[in-house]
Amino acid sequence: MIETFLWLLGYQFLGEVLAHGLGWPVPGAVLGMVLLFLTLCARRGIPDTLRENVPRLMTHMSLLFIPAGAGILAFWPMLSQRPLVMVAVLVLATLSTMLVSAATLTLFLRWQRKGRA
Repeated sequence: MIETFLWLLGYQFLGEVLAHGLGWPVPGAVLGMVLLFLTLCARRGIPDTLRENVPRLMTHMSLLFIPAGAGILAFWPMLSQRPLVMVAVLVLATLSTMLVSAATLTLFLRWQRKGRA
């Protein structure tokens, strides 16, 4: 389990260093996950420690919603003044996430089919 945390925290740290060092407006955790994904693609496999321990960590992902809930409570006066803007932002963010996910899946499925052919 410690090795799994080292993998995840190491890539998050690397992402934070890149984000701050290059001045990119992307969260370091996102860059770290992209780097981890690229590393796993280059290795053409998942290390045993990640394969065994990450599913157990994912059972606790609901804890990640606590900061978002606290932010909503902290900024509620400002958010409640613009309900239509909030609905529009939520709808657009959800739709864009679904579209990007679908496009990514389609690209990977095509890539996988070409690899098998």
